[in-house]
Amino acid sequence: MASRQETANPWCSDTKSQVQVIAIGKNVTKFKVGDYAGVGCMVNSCGKCTYCKMDKEQFCENGTTFTYDYPDKYHDGELSQGGYSDNIVVSERFAIQIPKNADMKRVAPLLCAGVTTYSPMQLSRVRRGDNVAVAGFGGLGHVALKYLVSFGADVTVFDISEDKRSDALRMGAKRYVNVDHEEEMNGLENSFDFILSTIPMNFNPMTYMAMLKIDRGEMAVVGLDNEASVKTFSLIQHPASRRRIYGSLIGGIKETQEAVDYAISHNIYPEVEIINADAKTIDQAYQNVLDGKVKFRYVIDMSTIKKQK
Repeated sequence: MASRQETANPWCSDTKSQVQVIAIGKNVTKFKVGDYAGVGCMVNSCGKCTYCKMDKEQFCENGTTFTYDYPDKYHDGELSQGGYSDNIVVSERFAIQIPKNADMKRVAPLLCAGVTTYSPMQLSRVRRGDNVAVAGFGGLGHVALKYLVSFGADVTVFDISEDKRSDALRMGAKRYVNVDHEEEMNGLENSFDFILSTIPMNFNPMTYMAMLKIDRGEMAVVGLDNEASVKTFSLIQHPASRRRIYGSLIGGIKETQEAVDYAISHNIYPEVEIINADAKTIDQAYQNVLDGKVKFRYVIDMSTIKKQK
């Protein structure tokens, strides 16, 4: 790394504590000691290929280095160590500027869930007054709702849990649909300008494709359901015909900075539960995530980590 900086207590999707720059390399210009910074899903890329020049480093033709346990080909294949630490050294290109007035305990998920949901909204050009929907109301979905409400869109939330109805309405949703209640699913064909799917499993794309407006509706998929599929014949048939579907992977560094800046300036933060950095607590939190018992993001306070002697 030609230019390096060290940030104490960096980002990982669910880590928390101060993210303050404590040292910088001689060529660093983006930060000074005492600034606040965060590290998102990436820590390196070639910086020279077509995608890097488009500020889409997540698609680097020569290989993106992701933040967690990923071989960094630009540093002899050394594995990245992730954000579950109290110090990190990273190129300034991959550090996000965090205003000092930000709510530090809730910033971390913006660097993952924030940009992951914000990016497709920008690509689909969501506008004030658009009729939009969020499918899946968890860690990603609730952040998406907050962004969409701030854009002035009318938002419907889809989920299978009745427990989340009041939360969605409190956060600004115009409508909450429990997909297990058949009567609530009726009459939605040809309704939405944009649908964001954050569903991680048991996702049927055609259910939501039919709800898009013909000739203009778009659905972005960011949920990681390895079993979901789309048959081309289904796309040709009504009611999915002449609707658009695409996938989206996080966002580049420039867009991540934009997503964070927008969120903080509009007081958009994920709803989090702070937990200590000990193995037993983290194991239980992980199990709660698998069991769907968390609302909506865990954040690990890395200042509580016990140092090994």
